[in-house]
Amino acid sequence: MRLQRIINSLLETDMYKFSMGQAIFHQFTDYRTTWTFRCRNKDVKFTPEMVEEIKDQIKAYCDLRFNEEELDYLQSIVWIKSSYVSFLRLWKPRYDDFTITTDAECGLAIETTGTWLNTSMYEIPTLAIVNEVYFRMQYDYDALMDSFRRKLDDKIAKLQSGEWNIGVFSEFGLRRRLSGEAQDLAVKELCSKDLGASRCVGTSNVYLAMKHKVTPVGTMAHEWIMCVGQGNHKHNPAYSNWYALDCWVKEYGILNGTALTDAITTDCFLRDFKLTYATLYSGVRHDSGDPYEWGDKMIAHYESLGIDPKTKTLLFSDSLNFAKATAIYDYFKDKAKVAFGIGTYIANDTDAEPLNIVMKTTVCNGMDVAKVSDSEGKGMCKNPDYVEYLERCIKWRMEH
Repeated sequence: MRLQRIINSLLETDMYKFSMGQAIFHQFTDYRTTWTFRCRNKDVKFTPEMVEEIKDQIKAYCDLRFNEEELDYLQSIVWIKSSYVSFLRLWKPRYDDFTITTDAECGLAIETTGTWLNTSMYEIPTLAIVNEVYFRMQYDYDALMDSFRRKLDDKIAKLQSGEWNIGVFSEFGLRRRLSGEAQDLAVKELCSKDLGASRCVGTSNVYLAMKHKVTPVGTMAHEWIMCVGQGNHKHNPAYSNWYALDCWVKEYGILNGTALTDAITTDCFLRDFKLTYATLYSGVRHDSGDPYEWGDKMIAHYESLGIDPKTKTLLFSDSLNFAKATAIYDYFKDKAKVAFGIGTYIANDTDAEPLNIVMKTTVCNGMDVAKVSDSEGKGMCKNPDYVEYLERCIKWRMEH
């Protein structure tokens, strides 16, 4: 029986993978990383049959190449440079970079090891494959799609009626989507319909952005700050944000600037987010911790630098639904520009509980790396001693 591919295009990844990929290509081609998969759902078990299907799907993904239409589309994005597009013309995934076994409590263990240029690109398609395989093999998929459509219609009706008003938002659900079919439907419906005072401006999925002629959305992820700031053994990791922000500005200037604040806590980030960076970056992204405390803190920081917060964007992206986003929007809409990235709630809202799966950088250049976010449980590192060392570095930085 012929395999039904889950990933059909190398554009089927989040936009920030290309934004980071270009900067990696120009500045860090020699960096090597290891990425580790984790399922946070305690009651989820992947069967051996699921694992074999995941292997087959990843092999099929690794056979893909960019075509000229896709490369032309990337070239049309204002901050993507022709040198990087020329590299992508030659690039393809390597299945040899993957190690996939059943040696984990959940029944599925995945690691990727190789150049950062390669392994960074594997995260999102791998997670999308794992999700879709699980839900197709564990449940009655057609019943799940029926519930997905019903819930999507309800969301649209409540946005249109004004019960929910969140201003500008984008769809961010590729990594934990129910399926390619479900995400495609959600992006098509949300971006084409009148949603009252709210507006869906685009998606993080570059393939769907091209297909539906909407904006591909995405700047940087935690991996950028972790690898740039912690992967070089000469750096004090408590200064990770400074190195990462500086390298990003060298690559993009003011063209692609939303800074992620919580890789090593937002308080530590603010030590480095001084006037130059706060001016150059168009805004900041929230991904952990209390959103109201974070937003107030960012507004106060801008004001302390003499910057009008109303000229900057607060982008919220942490486990949101439309009700939470409405409350956040009501609180901040007169204080700053407000935008939202909403993922699982749009792309995998069914009668079944969604998976909480991640794939994180755990090693860079032979050295442990870690995230110390503003929420407990969002970090991931193989070496507790390194996390303790990183926390001591941050503490020293904050106290001195």
